[in-house]
Amino acid sequence: MTKLVFMGTPQFSVPILTMLHDEGYEILAVVTQPDRPVGRKKVLTPPPVKEEALRLGLPVIQPEKLRNSDELNEIIALQPDIVVTAAFGQILPKALLDAPPLGCINVHASLLPKYRGGAPIHQAILDGQTKTGITIMYMAEKLDAGDIISQREIVIEEDDHTGGLFDKLSLIGCDLLKETLPTIIAGTNSRTPQNEDEVTFAHNISREQERIDWSNAARTIYNQVRGLHPWPVAYTTLNDENVKIWWAKVGSTNSDKEPGTVVGIELEHFEVVAGDGITIAIFELQPAGKKRMTAKEYLRGTGSKLQIGDRFE
Repeated sequence: MTKLVFMGTPQFSVPILTMLHDEGYEILAVVTQPDRPVGRKKVLTPPPVKEEALRLGLPVIQPEKLRNSDELNEIIALQPDIVVTAAFGQILPKALLDAPPLGCINVHASLLPKYRGGAPIHQAILDGQTKTGITIMYMAEKLDAGDIISQREIVIEEDDHTGGLFDKLSLIGCDLLKETLPTIIAGTNSRTPQNEDEVTFAHNISREQERIDWSNAARTIYNQVRGLHPWPVAYTTLNDENVKIWWAKVGSTNSDKEPGTVVGIELEHFEVVAGDGITIAIFELQPAGKKRMTAKEYLRGTGSKLQIGDRFE
């Protein structure tokens, strides 16, 4: 029986861990990030992978920093045949990469060499890509630069957002790993070096990327809203207060008004003009200090004073 260590942190990784358990692999340990404070009340919360590991009765290791740590020595001492990672959140040190006889492999949510880094799903949507996928790859010391073992491509639909695409790619990653892992164990898998000339990066989302620039084209703003939904969420400013824009679509109105100007108010939404003169129809938002709400709820309450001609900064 193949012995492995699994390393992952968010919900994306959970189905992959469950599959490995159900397929009968001997999981020596599950390595994940430490518990973190979550929400306004800063409640200490375990990562989803830890919760699933405990449900399955698997031992959990939670290093703050893996490099040069006691936890690193603990993992190596387990002598796994292979290490499987999926959105773990830390680069593996060379000592660990070199330890398992079958190597360390990663389930990455992009078609490498495109979108190396921590936010490949967000960035693909932000960039308006029409396809993405999963790559099973060998891990190297350089970020997401290892040889490709297998890939599977999917279409990014017009109304896909990051949350929905996370779920789709998690399941595809699960299926592709299920097919690929036996070939790695048997030594029959392919191994293709990445083309360095085609490399792009998807670094973790910055606060600057979250702010809507109304001078951008409507399609760019729409991609920003769906690329940051449901986390960390795009935002704008009205009357010097931040407003999160949870959901919006490209509108059907053209206007020569200044970008950011409210040019239409309907029952279910309101429309704000973008830099190309096309509007963005806002359907869900969250004013500062308020809960997430539909535009209809907003226009009945907090936003009841919103008028045509008001301007988002």
